[in-house]
Amino acid sequence: MNNPPGESGSRHRAPFGEARLGRDSLLELRSPEAPQPVPPRAREGPEVVQAFISRHRPFFVLAGVLACQFVLLSFQITRSRNEPVAKVWAVTALAPFERALRGVADVAGGAWQGLRSVTRAEHQNAELKAEVALDQAQIRSLSDDASENRRLRALLDFRPRLPYSTVAAEVIGSSPGEGSKTVLIDKGADAGLSTDFPVVTPDGVAGKIVALYPHSAQVLLVTDPAAGAGGLLANCRAQGVLKGTGQGLARLDYVMNDNAVAPGEPVVTSGLDQVFPKGLLLGTVVKVTDGNIYKNILVKPAASLDRLEDVLVVVVKRPVPEEAKARH
Repeated sequence: MNNPPGESGSRHRAPFGEARLGRDSLLELRSPEAPQPVPPRAREGPEVVQAFISRHRPFFVLAGVLACQFVLLSFQITRSRNEPVAKVWAVTALAPFERALRGVADVAGGAWQGLRSVTRAEHQNAELKAEVALDQAQIRSLSDDASENRRLRALLDFRPRLPYSTVAAEVIGSSPGEGSKTVLIDKGADAGLSTDFPVVTPDGVAGKIVALYPHSAQVLLVTDPAAGAGGLLANCRAQGVLKGTGQGLARLDYVMNDNAVAPGEPVVTSGLDQVFPKGLLLGTVVKVTDGNIYKNILVKPAASLDRLEDVLVVVVKRPVPEEAKARH
């Protein structure tokens, strides 16, 4: 059977329209401008807690009531010593903390006391050190005074034994050079001194004046290489010339090998140099060896020339030459 044209056209168009409608609906769903379905919003934390409390409200009310009753009963119930149980529990719970705090306080107090003790000890130690330093200074001062008194006493005791007029002087300076052995004394021309005057100590001869100033004088020591003095060996009575070595010693020259000289023998002034009076102690022999003709004799000075402080200057009254007498 043949369908009418109208029907056939509608039948064929209907599926096309429906298909188009489905396609459009699919495009609308896929379009970004189309509204998307909103997912269900998750509950936040406070809302969950609130919902949980609301759901179990009777349980929490009952727990609160029981806690209040328990606290009230604990204040009413007493032990054998009439102390509330709550107080006992509180004391028991807080006791470790109290002990810990007490221990910390004791440690801090002990540390503070120790620090104060250390500070006090340091202060006392500083005071004691200052006192010890002051005492040592006073002892040194007294020792120096005693040493000076001993030197002056020895000088005063030695002075009357000399058959010459003397002038006491103090050493106020020394030579700066290594080879030169000279000292400066505080007496000069104003004290009646002159060049070539001997300078002695209670131990022995120190040297002679070589330069004179108004209020001071320069003394050449017997150990200076430029110094010289007539020497006499006290035992064998051999004569020689004492010369300085510049090294703290002197040597006695021109003593023949046939003289018996031994270490320890004293050497005194011979008086032949017309400077040092006869019989003053120069030193002691420390070493003797034979030479070609003369002995090599080393002499240690009797005076402590490296520690000179107080000396005596011998005022020698030399004889007036005959020519000078004739002039007068």
